[in-house]
Amino acid sequence: MSAAASFVEIDWRARPVRIEVAWIARERSTAPLLVFLHEGLGSVAMWKDFPQRMCEASGCRGLVYSRPGYGRSTPRAPEEVWDMDFMHRQAHEVLPALLTALGIDAQMEPPWLFGHSDGGSIALLYAARFPQRLAGAIVVAPHIMVEDLSVQSIALARSSYLETNLRTRLATYHDDPDSAFWGWNRIWLRPEFRHWSIEKEIESIRCPLLALQGVYDEYGTMKQIQGIARAVPQAELLELPDCGHSPQRDQPERLIAAVSHFMQNHKTGETT
Repeated sequence: MSAAASFVEIDWRARPVRIEVAWIARERSTAPLLVFLHEGLGSVAMWKDFPQRMCEASGCRGLVYSRPGYGRSTPRAPEEVWDMDFMHRQAHEVLPALLTALGIDAQMEPPWLFGHSDGGSIALLYAARFPQRLAGAIVVAPHIMVEDLSVQSIALARSSYLETNLRTRLATYHDDPDSAFWGWNRIWLRPEFRHWSIEKEIESIRCPLLALQGVYDEYGTMKQIQGIARAVPQAELLELPDCGHSPQRDQPERLIAAVSHFMQNHKTGETT
């Protein structure tokens, strides 16, 4: 991230929580706002320069933040266990509280959301709950159901965290890598989480929606975005060949071009 990070405090779960944020081209006060929602092990820093490049190409100003438990935001308490609805809470509670704390009136000036992986699922849940507070959404490798492939890869990640230098590498991006890793890993590997699904909930999405997936995504198959298309008729899909779970790293130029084109075609006020 080339933009310097700062902090804002929200009240969440009856306690103050510090949220790490970084603005991109904030001076473009009349430009659309694009909010970036990171993956299950992501943070402000882990996006690197992608948000800057995305905003430059699309003419947007950007807001990047680390969810509670990630990056430089307030870590998850050691005894805190995420619930089955952890992504719902991020979409319905944390993101609205953050926008309010930053003085962003999403009713008067609906932002765009760009979500990757878990962040994509959070973007979908926000779009479903707050149809009047969103200009449109781009979701990359989102989850709308739990697949065997997802669980297998997340189990492998657990082994890597325990047996390799993965914890050390994550410490570059998180003040408390255990907070980030175990919060995410443990909920995804809980047996009851296999039944998690938001397929019905997203049927209420009315905004423009672009869903992208790499053909070689190790955390999900094309069933994810195909399910989105069934639930959200206006959704546009893009399958990315020779691409894994993170198109912003594997194919950034193609991703930026596709998103810029999509946003240009769905300027606020030009779509229903």
